[in-house]
Amino acid sequence: MLIDTSTISMSSTLSKVECVDTHAHLNFKAFESDLGEIIKQCLAENLWLINVGTKYETSKRAVEIAEKYKKGVFAAIGLHPIHLATGLIKIKADPEEGGFTAEGEDFHASKYKSLAQSSSKVVAIGEIGLDYYYKPKAKGKLELFKKKQKELLLEQLKLASELDLPVIFHCRKAHDDLIEVLKEFEKIKGVIHCFTGKWKQAKEYLNMGFYLGFNGIIYKLDLKKIIEKTPIEKILIETDSPYLTPPQAGKERNEPLFVKYIVRDIAKIKKIDYDEVARTTTQNAKKLFKI
Repeated sequence: MLIDTSTISMSSTLSKVECVDTHAHLNFKAFESDLGEIIKQCLAENLWLINVGTKYETSKRAVEIAEKYKKGVFAAIGLHPIHLATGLIKIKADPEEGGFTAEGEDFHASKYKSLAQSSSKVVAIGEIGLDYYYKPKAKGKLELFKKKQKELLLEQLKLASELDLPVIFHCRKAHDDLIEVLKEFEKIKGVIHCFTGKWKQAKEYLNMGFYLGFNGIIYKLDLKKIIEKTPIEKILIETDSPYLTPPQAGKERNEPLFVKYIVRDIAKIKKIDYDEVARTTTQNAKKLFKI
Protein backbone atom coordinates (compact mmCIF):
# COMPACT_ATOMS: atom_id res chain seq x y z
CA MET A 1 0.00 0.00 0.00
CA LEU A 2 1.36 3.41 -1.00
CA ILE A 3 1.43 6.35 1.40
CA ASP A 4 -1.84 8.23 1.94
CA THR A 5 -1.04 11.92 1.45
CA SER A 6 -4.58 13.22 1.83
CA THR A 7 -4.18 14.45 5.42
CA ILE A 8 -0.82 16.15 5.01
CA SER A 9 -0.69 19.95 5.35
CA MET A 10 0.23 22.00 2.29
CA SER A 11 2.14 24.54 4.42
CA SER A 12 4.91 26.16 2.42
CA THR A 13 7.34 26.53 5.31
CA LEU A 14 9.56 24.05 7.04
CA SER A 15 9.76 23.57 10.76
CA LYS A 16 12.47 25.77 12.26
CA VAL A 17 14.46 22.59 12.88
CA GLU A 18 17.39 22.39 10.48
CA CYS A 19 17.17 19.91 7.59
CA VAL A 20 19.61 18.67 4.95
CA ASP A 21 18.55 17.64 1.46
CA THR A 22 21.36 15.16 0.90
CA HIS A 23 20.70 14.67 -2.80
CA ALA A 24 19.70 17.49 -5.15
CA HIS A 25 20.61 18.46 -8.69
CA LEU A 26 20.42 22.24 -8.76
CA ASN A 27 23.49 21.89 -10.96
CA PHE A 28 21.19 20.68 -13.76
CA LYS A 29 19.73 22.70 -16.61
CA ALA A 30 16.27 22.51 -15.01
CA PHE A 31 17.38 25.18 -12.49
CA GLU A 32 19.47 27.47 -14.67
CA SER A 33 16.86 30.28 -14.70
CA ASP A 34 16.18 30.51 -10.93
CA LEU A 35 19.10 28.80 -9.19
CA GLY A 36 19.97 31.74 -6.96
CA GLU A 37 16.40 32.26 -5.79
CA ILE A 38 15.92 28.56 -5.01
CA ILE A 39 19.07 28.45 -2.87
CA LYS A 40 18.14 31.72 -1.15
CA GLN A 41 14.77 30.20 -0.19
CA CYS A 42 16.43 27.04 1.09
CA LEU A 43 18.91 28.85 3.33
CA ALA A 44 16.15 31.15 4.63
CA GLU A 45 14.21 28.03 5.69
CA ASN A 46 17.25 26.54 7.47
CA LEU A 47 17.66 23.91 4.76
CA TRP A 48 21.14 22.87 3.67
CA LEU A 49 21.73 20.87 0.51
CA ILE A 50 24.22 18.75 -1.38
CA ASN A 51 24.26 19.08 -5.17
CA VAL A 52 25.29 15.79 -6.71
CA GLY A 53 27.27 15.32 -9.92
CA THR A 54 26.47 12.73 -12.58
CA LYS A 55 29.37 13.34 -14.97
CA TYR A 56 32.33 15.72 -15.12
CA GLU A 57 30.28 18.66 -16.42
CA THR A 58 27.63 18.50 -13.69
CA SER A 59 30.21 17.66 -11.03
CA LYS A 60 32.20 20.77 -11.92
CA ARG A 61 29.00 22.82 -11.89
CA ALA A 62 28.11 21.49 -8.43
CA VAL A 63 31.49 22.63 -7.10
CA GLU A 64 31.14 26.06 -8.70
CA ILE A 65 27.74 26.55 -7.08
CA ALA A 66 28.93 25.42 -3.65
CA GLU A 67 31.90 27.79 -3.77
CA LYS A 68 29.54 30.77 -4.01
CA TYR A 69 28.14 30.16 -0.52
CA LYS A 70 29.91 30.36 2.84
CA LYS A 71 27.72 27.66 4.36
CA GLY A 72 24.81 25.38 3.63
CA VAL A 73 25.61 24.38 0.04
CA PHE A 74 27.92 21.46 -0.78
CA ALA A 75 28.92 19.26 -3.71
CA ALA A 76 29.45 15.62 -4.59
CA ILE A 77 31.33 14.58 -7.71
CA GLY A 78 31.30 11.42 -9.75
CA LEU A 79 30.43 9.62 -12.98
CA HIS A 80 26.97 8.05 -12.92
CA PRO A 81 26.90 4.55 -14.48
CA ILE A 82 24.40 5.59 -17.16
CA HIS A 83 26.92 8.13 -18.48
CA LEU A 84 29.75 5.63 -18.89
CA ALA A 85 30.94 5.14 -22.45
CA THR A 86 30.51 1.38 -22.94
CA GLY A 87 29.85 1.34 -26.68
CA LEU A 88 27.04 -1.11 -25.94
CA ILE A 89 24.00 1.16 -25.56
CA LYS A 90 23.06 4.65 -26.69
CA ILE A 91 23.08 7.21 -23.90
CA LYS A 92 19.60 8.70 -23.55
CA ALA A 93 19.27 12.49 -23.53
CA ASP A 94 17.67 14.13 -20.50
CA PRO A 95 16.61 17.74 -21.15
CA GLU A 96 16.39 18.38 -17.38
CA GLU A 97 20.05 17.47 -16.94
CA GLY A 98 21.50 19.46 -19.81
CA GLY A 99 24.30 18.75 -22.26
CA PHE A 100 25.46 15.20 -22.79
CA THR A 101 27.67 13.09 -25.02
CA ALA A 102 25.71 10.46 -26.94
CA GLU A 103 28.60 8.02 -26.65
CA GLY A 104 28.97 8.61 -22.92
CA GLU A 105 32.15 9.53 -21.02
CA ASP A 106 35.35 7.79 -20.02
CA PHE A 107 36.37 8.09 -16.39
CA HIS A 108 39.62 9.94 -15.72
CA ALA A 109 40.50 9.55 -12.06
CA SER A 110 43.07 12.36 -12.15
CA LYS A 111 40.46 14.89 -13.35
CA TYR A 112 37.99 13.96 -10.65
CA LYS A 113 40.69 13.88 -8.00
CA SER A 114 41.84 17.35 -8.99
CA LEU A 115 38.25 18.59 -8.90
CA ALA A 116 37.70 17.08 -5.45
CA GLN A 117 40.85 18.69 -4.11
CA SER A 118 39.96 22.08 -5.58
CA SER A 119 37.34 22.81 -2.92
CA SER A 120 36.61 21.96 0.69
CA LYS A 121 32.94 22.01 -0.32
CA VAL A 122 33.31 18.61 -2.01
CA VAL A 123 31.92 16.26 0.64
CA ALA A 124 31.38 13.00 -1.25
CA ILE A 125 32.03 10.93 -4.34
CA GLY A 126 28.74 10.42 -6.12
CA GLU A 127 26.49 9.59 -7.49
CA ILE A 128 28.15 6.37 -8.56
CA GLY A 129 27.11 2.75 -8.66
CA LEU A 130 25.34 0.26 -10.90
CA ASP A 131 22.34 0.70 -13.18
CA TYR A 132 20.93 -2.20 -15.19
CA TYR A 133 17.68 -0.50 -16.19
CA TYR A 134 18.76 0.36 -19.73
CA LYS A 135 20.91 -2.51 -20.93
CA PRO A 136 21.84 -4.59 -23.98
CA LYS A 137 19.54 -7.51 -24.73
CA ALA A 138 22.16 -9.96 -26.00
CA LYS A 139 23.63 -12.07 -23.19
CA GLY A 140 27.25 -11.55 -24.17
CA LYS A 141 26.86 -7.80 -24.46
CA LEU A 142 24.95 -7.68 -21.19
CA GLU A 143 27.75 -9.41 -19.30
CA LEU A 144 30.31 -7.02 -20.80
CA PHE A 145 28.05 -4.08 -19.96
CA LYS A 146 27.86 -5.14 -16.31
CA LYS A 147 31.61 -5.75 -16.21
CA LYS A 148 32.35 -2.23 -17.47
CA GLN A 149 30.03 -0.68 -14.90
CA LYS A 150 31.66 -2.64 -12.09
CA GLU A 151 35.11 -1.57 -13.26
CA LEU A 152 33.98 2.07 -13.21
CA LEU A 153 32.54 1.62 -9.73
CA LEU A 154 35.77 0.08 -8.44
CA GLU A 155 37.83 2.97 -9.82
CA GLN A 156 35.62 5.51 -8.08
CA LEU A 157 35.57 3.57 -4.83
CA LYS A 158 39.35 3.61 -4.87
CA LEU A 159 39.25 7.37 -5.40
CA ALA A 160 36.85 7.76 -2.46
CA SER A 161 39.18 5.68 -0.29
CA GLU A 162 42.20 7.70 -1.34
CA LEU A 163 40.45 11.00 -0.59
CA ASP A 164 38.75 9.67 2.56
CA LEU A 165 35.33 10.75 1.30
CA PRO A 166 31.98 9.01 1.76
CA VAL A 167 30.06 7.74 -1.26
CA ILE A 168 26.60 8.47 -2.61
CA PHE A 169 25.46 5.27 -4.34
CA HIS A 170 23.02 5.03 -7.21
CA CYS A 171 21.62 1.53 -7.68
CA ARG A 172 18.83 0.45 -10.02
CA LYS A 173 17.99 -3.20 -10.73
CA ALA A 174 21.43 -4.17 -9.37
CA HIS A 175 21.35 -4.33 -5.55
CA ASP A 176 22.72 -7.87 -5.21
CA ASP A 177 25.68 -7.02 -7.44
CA LEU A 178 26.36 -3.78 -5.56
CA ILE A 179 26.27 -5.59 -2.22
CA GLU A 180 28.83 -8.10 -3.47
CA VAL A 181 31.15 -5.30 -4.60
CA LEU A 182 30.83 -3.43 -1.30
CA LYS A 183 31.81 -6.49 0.72
CA GLU A 184 35.35 -5.87 -0.56
CA PHE A 185 35.39 -2.27 0.72
CA GLU A 186 34.90 -2.47 4.46
CA LYS A 187 36.15 1.05 5.17
CA ILE A 188 33.86 2.80 2.67
CA LYS A 189 31.07 4.84 4.23
CA GLY A 190 28.06 6.18 2.39
CA VAL A 191 24.38 6.20 1.54
CA ILE A 192 22.28 4.13 -0.82
CA HIS A 193 20.47 6.99 -2.53
CA CYS A 194 16.80 6.57 -3.49
CA PHE A 195 16.58 3.09 -2.00
CA THR A 196 14.26 0.81 -4.00
CA GLY A 197 15.35 -2.67 -2.96
CA LYS A 198 13.90 -5.34 -0.71
CA TRP A 199 14.22 -5.52 3.08
CA LYS A 200 16.77 -8.33 2.79
CA GLN A 201 19.00 -6.03 0.74
CA ALA A 202 18.32 -3.05 3.01
CA LYS A 203 19.38 -5.13 6.01
CA GLU A 204 22.65 -6.08 4.30
CA TYR A 205 23.45 -2.45 3.58
CA LEU A 206 22.60 -1.47 7.16
CA ASN A 207 24.75 -4.29 8.54
CA MET A 208 27.66 -2.92 6.51
CA GLY A 209 27.12 0.49 8.08
CA PHE A 210 25.48 2.31 5.18
CA TYR A 211 22.62 4.78 5.38
CA LEU A 212 19.47 4.54 3.27
CA GLY A 213 18.24 7.63 1.42
CA PHE A 214 14.51 8.19 0.92
CA ASN A 215 12.84 10.68 -1.42
CA GLY A 216 9.72 10.98 -3.58
CA ILE A 217 10.11 7.38 -4.70
CA ILE A 218 8.15 6.53 -1.54
CA TYR A 219 5.03 7.77 -3.35
CA LYS A 220 5.62 5.43 -6.28
CA LEU A 221 6.79 2.25 -4.53
CA ASP A 222 5.58 0.64 -1.32
CA LEU A 223 8.53 1.19 1.01
CA LYS A 224 6.57 1.62 4.25
CA LYS A 225 7.79 -1.61 5.86
CA ILE A 226 11.40 -0.80 5.03
CA ILE A 227 11.06 2.70 6.49
CA GLU A 228 9.42 1.21 9.60
CA LYS A 229 12.25 -1.27 10.10
CA THR A 230 15.15 1.06 9.30
CA PRO A 231 16.46 2.85 12.42
CA ILE A 232 15.96 6.60 12.14
CA GLU A 233 19.70 6.89 12.94
CA LYS A 234 20.42 5.26 9.55
CA ILE A 235 18.06 7.33 7.37
CA LEU A 236 18.92 10.32 5.19
CA ILE A 237 16.32 12.53 3.53
CA GLU A 238 16.63 13.78 -0.03
CA THR A 239 14.65 15.09 -3.00
CA ASP A 240 16.60 14.12 -6.13
CA SER A 241 15.39 17.47 -7.50
CA PRO A 242 14.23 18.06 -10.22
CA TYR A 243 12.90 14.47 -10.24
CA LEU A 244 10.47 12.45 -8.07
CA THR A 245 8.27 15.35 -7.00
CA PRO A 246 5.99 14.57 -4.04
CA PRO A 247 2.36 14.72 -5.23
CA GLN A 248 1.50 17.23 -2.48
CA ALA A 249 3.94 19.80 -3.87
CA GLY A 250 1.58 20.95 -6.62
CA LYS A 251 4.44 21.45 -9.09
CA GLU A 252 5.97 19.35 -11.84
CA ARG A 253 9.58 20.18 -10.96
CA ASN A 254 10.87 18.92 -7.63
CA GLU A 255 12.75 21.38 -5.41
CA PRO A 256 14.82 20.97 -2.22
CA LEU A 257 12.16 22.62 -0.02
CA PHE A 258 9.80 19.75 -0.83
CA VAL A 259 11.97 17.53 1.35
CA LYS A 260 9.53 18.57 4.11
CA TYR A 261 7.02 16.10 2.70
CA ILE A 262 9.52 13.27 2.98
CA VAL A 263 10.21 14.22 6.60
CA ARG A 264 6.50 14.37 7.39
CA ASP A 265 5.74 10.99 5.86
CA ILE A 266 8.69 9.25 7.47
CA ALA A 267 7.46 10.69 10.80
CA LYS A 268 3.96 9.45 10.02
CA ILE A 269 5.16 5.95 9.09
CA LYS A 270 7.44 5.64 12.12
CA LYS A 271 4.89 7.28 14.43
CA ILE A 272 7.35 9.86 15.72
CA ASP A 273 7.49 13.65 15.72
CA TYR A 274 8.38 15.66 12.58
CA ASP A 275 11.09 17.54 14.46
CA GLU A 276 12.65 14.28 15.66
CA VAL A 277 12.97 13.07 12.07
CA ALA A 278 14.36 16.42 10.95
CA ARG A 279 16.88 16.62 13.81
CA THR A 280 18.08 13.03 13.58
CA THR A 281 18.44 12.93 9.80
CA THR A 282 20.31 16.23 9.95
CA GLN A 283 22.68 14.77 12.53
CA ASN A 284 23.10 11.73 10.28
CA ALA A 285 23.97 13.90 7.28
CA LYS A 286 26.42 16.03 9.22
CA LYS A 287 28.12 12.94 10.62
CA LEU A 288 28.44 11.16 7.27
CA PHE A 289 29.47 14.15 5.15
CA LYS A 290 31.38 16.00 7.90
CA ILE A 291 29.51 19.25 7.27
